[in-house]
Amino acid sequence: MRKIPQTDAIFENVFRQNQASDTNPRSLRLSIDTKAKVKIGNLSRNGKDRVLEARLADDHDTEWQAVLVPFGILNTDNDQLSIYFGQSVETSDFIADCLMAWWLEHQSEYRQIDEWVIDLDGGAATRSDRTQFIKRMVELSQSIGLSIRLIYYPPYHSKYNPIERCWAALENYWNGAILNSVQAAIEWAKHMSWKGIAPIVHHIDTLYPKGVTVLPEELKSYLPSWLRSETLPKWNVTVLPD
Repeated sequence: MRKIPQTDAIFENVFRQNQASDTNPRSLRLSIDTKAKVKIGNLSRNGKDRVLEARLADDHDTEWQAVLVPFGILNTDNDQLSIYFGQSVETSDFIADCLMAWWLEHQSEYRQIDEWVIDLDGGAATRSDRTQFIKRMVELSQSIGLSIRLIYYPPYHSKYNPIERCWAALENYWNGAILNSVQAAIEWAKHMSWKGIAPIVHHIDTLYPKGVTVLPEELKSYLPSWLRSETLPKWNVTVLPD
């Protein structure tokens, strides 16, 4: 597999930080990622459909009614998977809004914690140098009053992020199904299971613009809360609430 000079050190950091979080009762570890976009329409898909009589799909996948952007949050504390189906694009704002919505739904279960540890990869919307991501994560940390530790997997190795196995389970479950409406895709997702638990599924209809950036002068006010590791500054970031 492709490697960069820091790959081994990044993996060692991931292991160390995750282990520290898992043994700390005041820390909650989440794994997040966005699945490949899902086209909605009468489109053929690889695999077998679970019906007695085969249904006909279009000969060519050239027309579709919508495109879903699945964003997932895996709570490693209890293996509960939450899926947010957006109908826009994968942006820093979409991801931050989903994380905030997740916390509003689950904060009563974790009143004792003072930090999140988030496993993620350096995708376009979540890179540690993405200015809008920096802004939104600092604002999120301030809003929820928790430190947020961003623990990145090495480039080309995102498959080791725990939530990737959830996406594989979803793809295997609806493999062959004709997802001809947004509701059909949501219902399929609701009925899959990860470690015997059905996911919590939400539909997000907000439209997020692409290419949002933060000007350097504005960004300065956020950087004091964006603390990079001295040894792995791109792959280990702590976000402070104040």
